[in-house]
Amino acid sequence: MSSGAVSSSWTEEQNKMFEDALAKYDKDTPDRWNKVARAVRGKTVEEVKRHYELLVEDIGRIEKGHMPYGNHLSTSRRAG
Repeated sequence: MSSGAVSSSWTEEQNKMFEDALAKYDKDTPDRWNKVARAVRGKTVEEVKRHYELLVEDIGRIEKGHMPYGNHLSTSRRAG
């Protein structure tokens, strides 16, 4: 599947599955992103990797005081 064919919007349920999968499969887990993608219904490996990159960027902004806490990965901000 090409990255252009994937959806960029995430439901609250998918975000929860994503968070749970990240907790279960840490950075040392073999095939981490394949396992995370399987755990998040409707998302590809490319989508979960990008979602993680956005999360890391948001955490950096929060830590620098450029973004209010609790605003990360909101579906309205990320949609589109």
